[in-house]
Amino acid sequence: MFKTLISSPQLKALLGQPDVLIVDCRHDLMKASFGSDAYAQSRIPGAIFIDVEKQLAGKHTGQNGRHPLPEREAFRAFAANQGVGASTQVVVYDSQSGQSAGRLWWMLRWIGHEAVAVLDGGWAGWSAAGYPIETGTPSRSAPQPIAAAESVDLTPTVDVKDVIENLDSHVYTLIDARAGARYRGETEPLDPVAGHIPGALNRPFQENLQADGLFKPASVLKQEFSTLLGSVDPERVVHQCGSGISACHNLLAMEHAGLPGSRLYPGSWSEWCADPARPVAIGTGT
Repeated sequence: MFKTLISSPQLKALLGQPDVLIVDCRHDLMKASFGSDAYAQSRIPGAIFIDVEKQLAGKHTGQNGRHPLPEREAFRAFAANQGVGASTQVVVYDSQSGQSAGRLWWMLRWIGHEAVAVLDGGWAGWSAAGYPIETGTPSRSAPQPIAAAESVDLTPTVDVKDVIENLDSHVYTLIDARAGARYRGETEPLDPVAGHIPGALNRPFQENLQADGLFKPASVLKQEFSTLLGSVDPERVVHQCGSGISACHNLLAMEHAGLPGSRLYPGSWSEWCADPARPVAIGTGT
């Protein structure tokens, strides 16, 4: 069972096996049709496409973040309708070395599915290595819906009330996965307010990757997160970003590094800054 990352050679060996579901999660925050257009052009053989905006997010109210979670039972039913069963090994890939694939990885764990892994190196690594690519009309037949399994939450969350209380209690340590310039409030291309949640540390998700787009070795990730967190236990770590997508990359990196149990704040900065009464920090200080 693959539970965090899977390499391109490992995935190639699984192609065509009946209990393997490959999911294309390519996505671009600046262009909604990017993922579906890329999938229609070429894909890993047998892959299905799941849209981050349409299927991995719930109803947006303007106060709950740009990518609020859908209802858990609704997503559990959706996953079952895609053919995700108890014995299904799910492999997710994108074109950003795991940024959007990590979201589906986390959400499947959220409904209790453990056998899910992100393709290390993503689409770029797969295609560059010369592995099989499918073009034209997708060859995979429509997924066979199965009965949804009982939901068991493998990855807990916190909500905005928890984060507000944490300003005083300091029960959790927040890690912000956005780029440093956004964290410091120097620029904000997506949300109406720049800055970060007071007390949050900054770990841009790109720092989990090597120059070739692969994840750093688990031992290196463990050392880097341990240096960032000091004596803080993983169970007391809360990941956030702009809208709860790239934060999953840091959560995946910690799991891969053998630092399990951290949490996600799904609403993230886009939810936090929607209320002008909530405090905002600027600069490198937390």
